[in-house]
Amino acid sequence: MSTNTKAQSKRIAAIDWMRGFVMILMVLDHVSMVYDVGHLSTDSAASYEPGTALPEFAFFSRWITHLCAPTFVFLAGTALAISVERKLQKGVSPALIDKDILLRGLFIAALDLTLVSLVAGKWTVQVLYAIGVAMMCMAFFRRLSTPALIVIALGWMLAGEALTALFWPPGQGAESIGAALLFSKYSSDNLSISYALLPWLAVMLLGWVFGRFILDFNAGKTRLSPAQLLYLLGFIALAAFALVRYVNGYGNMFLLRDDMSWQHWLHVSKYPPSLSFMLLELGLMSIILAMMMNLEKIIGVRPNGVLLVFGQTAMMYYLVHRLLLVGSGNYLGLKDFTDLGTSYWITLALLLLLYPFCLWYRGFKARHSDNALLKYL
Repeated sequence: MSTNTKAQSKRIAAIDWMRGFVMILMVLDHVSMVYDVGHLSTDSAASYEPGTALPEFAFFSRWITHLCAPTFVFLAGTALAISVERKLQKGVSPALIDKDILLRGLFIAALDLTLVSLVAGKWTVQVLYAIGVAMMCMAFFRRLSTPALIVIALGWMLAGEALTALFWPPGQGAESIGAALLFSKYSSDNLSISYALLPWLAVMLLGWVFGRFILDFNAGKTRLSPAQLLYLLGFIALAAFALVRYVNGYGNMFLLRDDMSWQHWLHVSKYPPSLSFMLLELGLMSIILAMMMNLEKIIGVRPNGVLLVFGQTAMMYYLVHRLLLVGSGNYLGLKDFTDLGTSYWITLALLLLLYPFCLWYRGFKARHSDNALLKYL
């Protein structure tokens, strides 16, 4: 794409690239989750027995996909902040902005309790619930100052484990639906709650703060570029992760290292997310996104690039592949029918099918930009 076209673009392509990158990883995880008989899912103190083997290939294939949810939620906050702040600058009524945020968040959260749950065959409360309800909370939190948002987000990341321990000590049968919706997890034959609101709201708050920073940089209010900030915070987060994981106590949400192997250093709690999980994944995301921002300046933007297309159609992409995979597993008898190696090939085939669909859908959505439903997808 020409320099002139780049200058006219209002979107930061690197944000779409980053979102598209983790969406590719997400397909691998979901293919393995449904089809791989040996799928490894021990990233919670509730599901891991100390001493259980963590095979290198299976563990790495699962671990690399941990980047997906934190990136998706963080960038949802970033995109929402940029959109809202620009609307405010144009004079859009705060009441109309709040209405749009609440409706968008409600729609996203409802997808988990309708389409996703229907195909799963049980009530399923996962990432769409966390994103949607956290987004609804932003109708209030967006009015707070940036320092206040940072304090709230970091406060939860640092202190959330202490509260969780009071209501969810693993292995003691203390799971509750109310606690799981807010900060822990719950699983039964008819209901699964994997993404609690409060830890993921903290991630969205940080994403919102970053969105504000981007706008401040574009307005000349700071000399530190978004990429420089991401590099700085990314390396600080990874250093803090190493410290928390080395101490091997508080901050790991009861999922401690068994030994000094690389698997156990990276074997952090996602359900619910521990401080070590947040530091590791947000640190990696920050550094990768910073690299993409610098790369965008060098190579420009291909309008139909794979990462860009996937990143700009993330919600539809998520729904289509998720429903297809879970539906085929539950209703076509394909659950646990193969191994991890084959799952990689299935992932590649599915991505080859998803790309032309997402390319078509992006154009269709652009041609029907006034459609109320499509703007949420």
